[in-house]
Amino acid sequence: MSSARPALAAERRTALLKANAGLRREGRLPAVVFGHGLESSPISLDAHEFDLLRRHVGPNALIDLSIDGARPKPVLIHGVQIHKVSRRPIHVDLFAVRMTEEITVEVPVHGVGESEAVARHGGTLLNATGSLKVKARPDHLPQVVEADLSVLVDFDAAIHVRDLVIPPGVTLLSDPDEIVFKVAPPRIAEAEAAPAEAAPAEAAAPAAPEEGAAG
Repeated sequence: MSSARPALAAERRTALLKANAGLRREGRLPAVVFGHGLESSPISLDAHEFDLLRRHVGPNALIDLSIDGARPKPVLIHGVQIHKVSRRPIHVDLFAVRMTEEITVEVPVHGVGESEAVARHGGTLLNATGSLKVKARPDHLPQVVEADLSVLVDFDAAIHVRDLVIPPGVTLLSDPDEIVFKVAPPRIAEAEAAPAEAAPAEAAAPAAPEEGAAG
C-alpha cells in the first residue's frame, strides 16, 4: 500500500513584509516554516496549489514540503491567516515535524449515526466539545475522532470524552469527564407544561365573587 503524502513545492523568499503584496499579486502565498530546534524560514507557495491542497487534507495531515527543489520534509499546517473580505489565505505557518517525536494537537470530534432522542422524541443535538487534545507521533495523528450518536436514546444520556474510541499510539490529554454530545428536550414540551400547572388557580378564581354576592 502506498504511503505517499500530499506534496507542496515552495521557494525561499528574502524580501519580507513590503514585498508580500507583490507576491500575492503574482499568485504566490507568503509562508513561514518553523520547528523545534529550527530557525524560522520565510518561503512562498503557489496560492492556487495550496488552496486545492487545503481543501482535500485534514487538519493534522502530514505534507511533504520541498523548498527550492530540495529533498521533501514532513510538515503540518499550523495556522492559516484568512483575508476578512475575500476569505482567501494570505499567510501560512508550517510546522516541520520530527517523525520520532510526539507532538500535541487538537483533533475534531464528529458525530456519526442517529440519536433516537432526536429522531423520535424531537430533541436537539448539542455538541458541547468540538475537539480533543491528544499527543502522538506525527504518523499516528488521527484526522478525526468519531462519536456514536446512537447511544443517545433519551434526554438523560450523554457521550463523554471517556466514551470515545482513541486510536492506538495516541494519548488523550482532554478531561475524560467532559461532555461531548447530549440531547436537549424540545422547548415546546416545556411551554405546554407551564399552562397546565396554572390551570387549577384559574378555575378557582370565579368562586370568590359568587360567595360575596350570596352574602
